[in-house]
Amino acid sequence: MILELTASALLSLCAVPTRASSETAQYLATQFGEGRRRLRSSYYLGLGMTGAAEELLNVSQACSGDNWDGYGAVPITEQTYLQACAFLDALPLGTPAPSVGAEPDGHLTLEWHQSARRTLSVSVSPEGDLHYAALLGPSKAYGTEPFLGEMPLTILDLIHRVAPESGRTGALIAA
Repeated sequence: MILELTASALLSLCAVPTRASSETAQYLATQFGEGRRRLRSSYYLGLGMTGAAEELLNVSQACSGDNWDGYGAVPITEQTYLQACAFLDALPLGTPAPSVGAEPDGHLTLEWHQSARRTLSVSVSPEGDLHYAALLGPSKAYGTEPFLGEMPLTILDLIHRVAPESGRTGALIAA
C-alpha cells in the first residue's frame, strides 16, 4: 500500500524505476535522477516541487482507505500515487509546483491557480489518463491526454498559460 512507501522515495521526488535493463542504463538513469533531484532541491529551479511531492504523499495516505470522505469515496491506490509521482517528475525544471487534492473517484488532482479565471486542474487516474480542465480568462479548455512518461504538450502549454512566470524560468535554464 501507499503507507509502505519509504521516505527515500519522497525525497527523490517520487522517482519511478526505469524500464532500462542493462547495468550501464541503470547507472545512467540513477545518475540522471540524482542530478535532477539536486536541481529540483533548489527553490529557484524546483520551485517547491519537493513540497508538492510531500503533499502528494500526505494526501494519498490520508485518502487510502475506503470511504475516506464519509460519502463513499474510492480509496487512492498505490498505482494512482505512482502515476501522479511520475507526472510530477515529468514536469520540466522551473515549472511552478501544483497543489494536490484527492477526488471521490480515487483520482489525484494537481492544480495550478493564479486567480478565479486563471486556473488549471489535472486529474490523474490509476491507468495514466490525465483529465484536465482550465479557465483562461474568458476561454475554457478541457480534455483527456494519455500519460506515457512524458509531459503532454497540451497540458504543459496550459500550465504556462495559467502560471506565465514558469516560462521565464525555463528561458533562464536554456540560456
